Order: sequence, then structure tokens, then C-alpha cells
Amino acid sequence: MKRIISILTVCFLLSCSASHKASTKNDQIGSLKFLNEYEIPYNLAFKDTKIGGLSGIDYDAEKELYYLISDDRSAINPARFYTARILLSAKGIDTVQWIATYPMLQSNGTSYPNSKQDPAHTPDPEAIRFNAQTKELVWTSEGERIVRGNSVVLENPAITRISTEGKYIDTFPLPANLIMHATEKGPRQNGVLEGLTFDKNFQTLYVNVEEPLYEDGPRADIIPNNAWIRIYQYDVSTKKNTAQYAYHLEPIAYPAMPVEGFKINGVPDIYAIGNHQLIVLERSFSSGRLPCTLKVFLADLKGAEDIKENSSLQMNLVTKPVKKKLLLNMDDLKIYTDNIEGVTFGPILPNGHRSLIFVSDNNFASFQKTQLLLFEILP
Repeated sequence: MKRIISILTVCFLLSCSASHKASTKNDQIGSLKFLNEYEIPYNLAFKDTKIGGLSGIDYDAEKELYYLISDDRSAINPARFYTARILLSAKGIDTVQWIATYPMLQSNGTSYPNSKQDPAHTPDPEAIRFNAQTKELVWTSEGERIVRGNSVVLENPAITRISTEGKYIDTFPLPANLIMHATEKGPRQNGVLEGLTFDKNFQTLYVNVEEPLYEDGPRADIIPNNAWIRIYQYDVSTKKNTAQYAYHLEPIAYPAMPVEGFKINGVPDIYAIGNHQLIVLERSFSSGRLPCTLKVFLADLKGAEDIKENSSLQMNLVTKPVKKKLLLNMDDLKIYTDNIEGVTFGPILPNGHRSLIFVSDNNFASFQKTQLLLFEILP
């Protein structure tokens, strides 16, 4: 049965629509106010696919359309993204209308293989962004690094341009320190290109590694340490990596149970808001505790040193890293927060403030949630 939207909701949506075209990304952010949570049903069926693993989200304000990428490695269905409309009411997110789904295609026009078919060419989709100038999409893959004795699978991460129907256009060349190696050099497995964002009227693209490169030092731990990740700046027109910046990770929020269990803190997404500033999402998880700890920072690249020629942040210390300020620790909201991996601006709210929407990746697990969290940006 279709949900009936009240007159109040319709008025709200019209108000948002009228404000979209006048909005810009150069918004001042003082704090974030939580409005509501919307949960997408587990394994929701849509056009012969299962919706889940949503690891990135972006918004086309002109069409009032959201792009959401799944991190399904072609294991359940071919690697793909979805389009949807997220309808708001006076209470927040009211309804999600799924519009379409498209496989991301390889350069030869075929879908990506899964790890049983061809592990060296299986993608690990993470982030997606819409270029409102070219009407194209860009998405990232983390690639693969499996080194188990004589069994070695190496697949480089990727930054790929596609059409809004998933057709391959081209890729951005990678700097040398993003190439996978069988030795402990370059990216760690499952800790590579997670965040992605356009800036400067779509002339600049930023991507980030989730965890430190091997030569840059240790992963984040329970106690503060020198856990540095890199934010890569690209010139969109030339597709060249023009600069790299050092960003310091917070400690892991909680110890693992048992103590030798899995634990992590890294950056699953970034979002440019203009004036050299990024919203940076840090996600901490420790085994033995189901919720994740999500911290939202306002990062400033202004004045940060270019570390492109610095081959090891462990050997050559950073003197001017990216500056950061905590905007929100979602633990303070006293709500359950799952594996939040994507963030985007939403529509302008009736009071003239911007909205911010986060999405979680449930890893296609029945004990996790696919959440949309809606916030109001307070100046």
C-alpha cells in the first residue's frame, strides 16, 4: 500500500524544491542537530537486486535525486548503484522511493566479476559522487590485497568516471603510493579509497584512504598514536594528482572484546563544503560492541603542507597537517548508530538551514541496519 503524504508534507517538499537551485555548497557549519532516523528494510528487493551495503550517497539537487552505491562485490548481484528520492515531512525522513538501479560497467561494457570468477578484477565499491556540470558520476573501489603464503591477489584501487546509467568513461591515474604490493608497502587491505568529494565548482576532486599507508605508520589504536591518512587532491580536467595532505586519526573509541579482537578507526567519507573545508567522518568499531562510534569533524586544508613528495610520514614528520574541529560525536545522541559510511547535503529546510544525510552500510548482515540519519546544519 502506498503511503499517503499529508498536505503538510507536500508543502514542505515544495518549499525544499523552491530552495534547491539557489543553494550553494559554501555553507557555514556551527553544529549539527539530529532530526530523525529512517531504517531501510533488510534485504529489500528491488528490480531483481537486494538493497544493502550502501556505502556512499550523493544528491542531484536539480532533479531532487539521490545516488547510492552498494559495496556488493558482485557476490549477490552485479556491482551497482541505485537512484532514489528521499521525501521529508515535518518530522524528518518520511519515505524513500527507489527509482532505478544500474550496474557499474567495465571498459569492455560488461558487469564486474565476483571473487570466485576473477578475484583480480573484482571491485570493492565505496564512494560515489555526481558531477552536476558534466552530468556524470565518479566512484571509488578499494581494490584487493590478499597475501597468504603462495596465494597472492593484488588489485589496485580505482577512481572511475561513469555515466548516470553506469557506462564506463575513464579512470583517474593513481600516484605510486596507491599501488598495491605483496610486501608491506602502499595501501592496506580494505583501508584504501573510501571517501570522495568534488570541490571548487567541480574543478577539484578529493579522495582519501581510510587507514594509513604502510610506510606512513601504524593504524589507529586505543591510545593516541601517529596514525596519519592521506587526502589526495586531483585536478578534474587533467585527472592529475596535484597535492596530498596529512590528516590525523582519532584513537579507537572502545577496546575490543576479547582484547585481541578486531578494532578500527578510519575515514569512510569526506564532503567538501567550500573555502578549503571538508566534512570528515571518522568511524570507530571494536568487536564485542555492535554499534559504531561516529565522529564528524570540520577539516580545513588551508595552510596544510603538500606531502606529495613525502614518501613516509613515519620517517619524515608532518609539520602542518590538516586542521580539524569536532562537530559531533554521535554517541552523544544516545541512539543506535550502525556502520555509517556515506554523507551528503540534502535539501534546504523550511527554516532556510541546510540538511545533511548519512547512510550506513549493513554489510548485508541481518543483525545490522541500513540507516539514513537526517541532521539540520546550524550556523
